[in-house]
Amino acid sequence: MARNLTQLELLIELEPIAEQNVNRHLSMAKDWHPHDYVPWTEGRNFAAMGGIDWDPEQSQLSEVAKAAMITNLLTEDNLPSYHREIAENFSQDGAWGTWVGRWTAEENRHGIVIRDYLVVTRGVDPVALENARMVHMTNGYRAANLIKNYVGTQAAYNAAGFMYSVAYVTFQELATRVSHRNTGKVCNDPIADKMLQRIAADENLHMIFYRNLCGAALDLSPDQAMEAISNIIMTFQMPGAGMPNFRRNGVLMAKHGIYDLRQHLEEVIMPVLKKWNVFERNDFGPRGDEIRNNLGDYLDKLRRDVVRFEEQRDRSLAREAQRADKESILIG
Repeated sequence: MARNLTQLELLIELEPIAEQNVNRHLSMAKDWHPHDYVPWTEGRNFAAMGGIDWDPEQSQLSEVAKAAMITNLLTEDNLPSYHREIAENFSQDGAWGTWVGRWTAEENRHGIVIRDYLVVTRGVDPVALENARMVHMTNGYRAANLIKNYVGTQAAYNAAGFMYSVAYVTFQELATRVSHRNTGKVCNDPIADKMLQRIAADENLHMIFYRNLCGAALDLSPDQAMEAISNIIMTFQMPGAGMPNFRRNGVLMAKHGIYDLRQHLEEVIMPVLKKWNVFERNDFGPRGDEIRNNLGDYLDKLRRDVVRFEEQRDRSLAREAQRADKESILIG
């Protein structure tokens, strides 16, 4: 039976792949500037309105768009925690260090531009937004707390941290891309849509980097990687899960097609598993085969859950539409 590789062994073996993918990323990434996506003239107009912090009537965003923008921004705000995670589980030397720095710099732009847009356009309450940022960043994000549930001891985590981290960020970056892109569509503002398209393009390139690294790890140590991939999929949570109002905002986003269970399955999980050829490959040992079979059972259950969720969502939206019709009749 093949042994699991240590974190150091994985980093050494995969560094050439990391270097190739850093160079690929740098050749494809497009420079852009947050200030180019912010309608600064609107900010001057609002400044002339008496300097109040915010009035709900100033926002042109729907409740769904507000919930999605706040969720996406607070997720981006937790960048210091994410930086710590990849710096600890990758390395700060060679190609690994180049990637850690470059990825962090690119991700930082996302938070800058979304916040500038929301504050300048008066899209959301800036005081409430800042209070939520303080809470969310103080809580932070720590992948080790989740990974230890799978591997048990600190020593086991030290060996597994890289594999779990690279599996998680593959799916997370793709999920974030979907969320940003669909948020742009519901904002009913071409500036916001263009801004979030630009962010989603970055997230896609980040996903490709991590997907390629995780795919190489799967080739290098199939059973070990399969265990990490399966556990991440079956317990997946977006990194913003602990933010204020996450459940409320997540429900709104799911109900209105920004990020729901079908998108998670069909646009995030399955394309990545297909790219890795997970269900066709024949290089797993007995343990890897067992894990893959369990993952297949989980995905079958998830498909059934998608149908149930959509049935419940359709009923809920129909009830809301009926209430809205009755209210419009009464008002009329």
